[in-house]
Amino acid sequence: MTDGWDWRQPGVGGAPAGQPAAGHPPAGGPGTPQDGGRAASPWWSDALADPWRDPHAPAAVVLPAAPEAGSEPEPVTDPDAAGRPRLQQLLLIPLVTALLAGALGGALGYAFAIRGGAGGAVLGAVPGAAPTLAQRPPESLAGVAERVLPSVVTVRVAGLGGTSEGSGFIVSADGHVITNDHVVAGGTGKASVVFNDGSSASATVVGQDAESDIAVIKVSRAGLRPVEFGDSDTLAVGDPVLAMGSPLSLANTVTAGIVSALDRTMHAGEPGGPTRYYAAIQTDAAVNHGNSGGPLVDAAGRVIGVNSTIKSLVAEGQEAGNIGLAFAIPINQAKRITQDIIGTGKARRTVIGAQVGGPGSGTNGAGVRLATVEPSGPAAGAGLRAGDVILKLNGRPMTEPTDLIALVRKYAPGSVVTVEYRRGSTRQNASVTLAADAK
Repeated sequence: MTDGWDWRQPGVGGAPAGQPAAGHPPAGGPGTPQDGGRAASPWWSDALADPWRDPHAPAAVVLPAAPEAGSEPEPVTDPDAAGRPRLQQLLLIPLVTALLAGALGGALGYAFAIRGGAGGAVLGAVPGAAPTLAQRPPESLAGVAERVLPSVVTVRVAGLGGTSEGSGFIVSADGHVITNDHVVAGGTGKASVVFNDGSSASATVVGQDAESDIAVIKVSRAGLRPVEFGDSDTLAVGDPVLAMGSPLSLANTVTAGIVSALDRTMHAGEPGGPTRYYAAIQTDAAVNHGNSGGPLVDAAGRVIGVNSTIKSLVAEGQEAGNIGLAFAIPINQAKRITQDIIGTGKARRTVIGAQVGGPGSGTNGAGVRLATVEPSGPAAGAGLRAGDVILKLNGRPMTEPTDLIALVRKYAPGSVVTVEYRRGSTRQNASVTLAADAK
C-alpha cells in the first residue's frame, strides 16, 4: 500500500542510481555545487533527494539571476529614514493648521453665542445711516435735556424733622438758585447742593416767600451755567415741555409732557402755615416728590415754570404719586419774586385792593362778589364797589374767590388788567392798575 510518497533512496528500487526519477531534473542543475564551479549556497540543499519532499511538487527551484559584474544594485529606500519634505507636504501643513484654527474659532463662537442667548442666529438688519430722530440735534428733546441738565441741582436742607430734599436750578453765574419755599421751610438756613456731575457744595438761604412758594439759595462755585428764561405768558395748551429734577432722590431725571392747562388755580398749605395761591401751569409730565423746585422747560430749553405740586388719588397720610396732574409756578412770577428776594430779602405781593366774599349770584354761580373795597386801593380807583361781581379778569372767567386771588398774584405790581364785572343787571368793564401790598 502506498500513500503517494516515494520513500526510496536513489539506487534503491525505481530509477537506477545516478538517474533522476520521472519528472525530476538532473542533480547537477543550476544552483548546485556542480553548476559551473559556482560556489555552493549555504542555503542550498538537495531538495530532490529530500525524503520528505512532495513527489507531486514542481522539481525546479528558481533563483534570481546574479547581477552582472560592474552593474550597480538598485537603490533601496528606507521608509523610516528622514528625508527632504515634498512640496505637497509643505502645502499640507498650513492647510491643516488653517482648518484646525477655523474649526476652533467656530466652536468658540458658537459656544459664546449659545451662552449669550443668541442661539447662533444673526439678529437685525445691516446697520444703515442713523435716522434724523436718532441724531439728537440741539433742538430735539435729547438736545434740550443735554443743554439744561448742567444747570439743574438737588437741594438738601437739614431741619429738626430730618433732611428735606428737592430740586432747584441755577439762575445766575454768581450762584443763585431757585427752589420751592416748602423745600427749605423748617430748615436751619443752611443747605447743600448736589450738581449734575455729582459734586456738591454748601449753600445758604438768601430768602423765601411762603405765599408764592418760592425760595432763593446761594452757592459759592465758579463756572456755573445759569438757565435761559422763557416767557410763561406766551404759552399755549399743547406746547411740549420737559420736567427736570430729582424725584424720589433720582437725580438728573427728565420727563416729557405737554402744557395741559393754563392759569389753573392752586391754593395749598400745611396746617397752621400760610396758604399759597398761584395761577399754575398744569402739565402731564411725570412729577413726583423731589421734583419740587425743579425747572419746567419748553421745547427750546427755556425755563417757563417751577415745578411745585401734584394732585394724586391717595388717602390721608399716604404717599402721593404721579397721575399726570402736576402744577408749576409760572416763571414770570417766579423770576419777579426772585429779583425781589435778592434785592430786598423779601417779595412784594400783588393786590387788587378788595376783599372777596362767597360765590357770585349770577347765572350758574358765575363770578365772585367783592365783599369790601379799600377806599384808596386799585379797585376803588377803577370805580369798583362792594357788591360788584367780577366775571372775568383779562378774559379769564372767575368761578371761585381763590381764582381772583391767584390770578391777581400772577401779575407784577403796576400791571394793568381788564376787569369785566356786573353791577345789578348791567355788565361793565374797567381797567385796574394792580399794586403791591404794604407788608
